[in-house]
Amino acid sequence: MLDLKSNFKIMNNQTLAVFENFQIRRHYDEKAEIWYFSVIDVIAALTDQKDFKKAKSYWATLKNRLKNEGNESVTKCDQLKLLSADGKYYKTDVATVETIFRIIQSVPSKKAELIKLWLAKVGNERLQEIADPEQSLNRARENWKRYGRSKKWIQQRMMGQETRNKLTDYWSEHKIRKGQEFAILTNIIHQEWADVSVQDHKKLKGLKSQNLRDHMSEAELIFTALAELSTRKIAENMRADGMVENKKAGKTGGGIARRARVELEGKTGKKVVGGENFLPPKRKVKVLKSKNKK
Repeated sequence: MLDLKSNFKIMNNQTLAVFENFQIRRHYDEKAEIWYFSVIDVIAALTDQKDFKKAKSYWATLKNRLKNEGNESVTKCDQLKLLSADGKYYKTDVATVETIFRIIQSVPSKKAELIKLWLAKVGNERLQEIADPEQSLNRARENWKRYGRSKKWIQQRMMGQETRNKLTDYWSEHKIRKGQEFAILTNIIHQEWADVSVQDHKKLKGLKSQNLRDHMSEAELIFTALAELSTRKIAENMRADGMVENKKAGKTGGGIARRARVELEGKTGKKVVGGENFLPPKRKVKVLKSKNKK
């Protein structure tokens, strides 16, 4: 019997799941209620290929071979803009669970059956959460506990997420598109309160693809929530619609949190924004020096 828990986990981030140590990008189509997975990411996991370019090349070769064989599975691959390691969005081949299953059959791998079970579980996850949203919250809470977060931190993280959700709900209802426009507004708010962009804050903490909020201190979470709460309240008050008006609300809301941050730093003599993170400590490699033979 396969030990699924030791081989894969589901992240609370809806755009990313992890199979063993491989990140699998995904997108959920709300209208069709269908998950789409990055084909290249699945190929990388199947072939144990950490080099993205090599995984991409493997998929290009396989894709051509399947086309020449008249296999219809590759023709059903759509393209969506997914977030890449460099923080930008690029068009990427994606496929449904059913199509991914067909592609897997063409890749010789001992992991084929395990990743099928993993995909089936991930594909069903969103439907369960729609029926019972509490499952998503419980899953997130358990993941944070597993990574050693304190109860106080988890409570603050979840409260901050609720504040964030209310803000993005407002944006969605007032002519702001998910994806790039959400990211632009988020960065404006962050830059205002923290005096550093989201990307620079991640660099400061030594993060790459990790979620910045999952590595914030309690103080950083609180000021982020204050900035986003202030932004939403101001946007609602001025009835902000579209990017121009919501940018103004974001700068004003972020400015409120910045003034509070500066005042706290002046009273305590300690910086709120820092490089601390929850990444596992790097293993030290011992270098053995060879002794000269006499």
